[in-house]
Amino acid sequence: VSIEEGEIFGLLGPNGAGKTTFIKILTTLLLPTRGEAYVGGFNVVKESDKVRKIISLVSGGETPGYGILSTSENLWFFSQLYGLSSSVAKEEIKRLMKDLDFDEYAKTRMSRLSTGYKQRLNLARGLLSNPKILFLDEPTLGLDVLTSKKIRGYIVDWAKKERKGTVLLTTHYMAEADEMCDRVAIIDRGRILACDSPLTLKENLKENVIMRVEVSSVQADFSFIEKITGVIGFSQTRSIQTDTTTLKVMVRDEPIFLKILAKLEEQKLKILAINKAEPTLEDVYISLVGRGLEQEGGE
Repeated sequence: VSIEEGEIFGLLGPNGAGKTTFIKILTTLLLPTRGEAYVGGFNVVKESDKVRKIISLVSGGETPGYGILSTSENLWFFSQLYGLSSSVAKEEIKRLMKDLDFDEYAKTRMSRLSTGYKQRLNLARGLLSNPKILFLDEPTLGLDVLTSKKIRGYIVDWAKKERKGTVLLTTHYMAEADEMCDRVAIIDRGRILACDSPLTLKENLKENVIMRVEVSSVQADFSFIEKITGVIGFSQTRSIQTDTTTLKVMVRDEPIFLKILAKLEEQKLKILAINKAEPTLEDVYISLVGRGLEQEGGE
């Protein structure tokens, strides 16, 4: 797989799929067990020093500096590690804090920032060196909706409107990748299962039928669904608060779905809602591996 200059490329998959390992190899933090990888034309093993000069890595959930230092002091510290002159560093720090809406916290100790503002600081730190290639490993992990939207918008503007660099994004939030990425690669257990634009991947599913069913139980066993001929895959989202399970089922044609409904009724499960759904990137994932991301984690 090759990633083009100026592209926002998404690497999608569940926890444990190999996304972070891949990022660590490309950013020279981990040696590959076999094969070769190149970043900006440089071999990540033999020319690691050259790779490090043109990249930056921002990971979700990591501490973006030293807690005792203020946000501006942290950015100044990293600017000096990156070799920026005093005048350039001061200008860039001021601009990034303003653009990411945390300039009012310039004198606030990093340890006192909320999770959302720590990640804004983390992103600013990653962009200080003006990287040609920006690696983002789960950048909105654990963030609220508004902060996530702010960070996503800024990254897209940086790569597309300002044309400042290339982005490799890892995430298990399918909607995030759909919104941001020019192309995505879906991986599972370290293997790439599909790679194309989000639109093309979704268009390829149009011949299938995707149905969403809400039933009144969180305890029922729905494993019978995958055994029915013609079922491509399904996911389940359980809500303990409402004692309901929402099933998303992908089938070859509608008569197969009627068989599933009959089986649900046999189990005396109350069906609360049924509706047809348009394909999403998660449906692409379901079609490739037969299960949804919600089922990861031992539900």
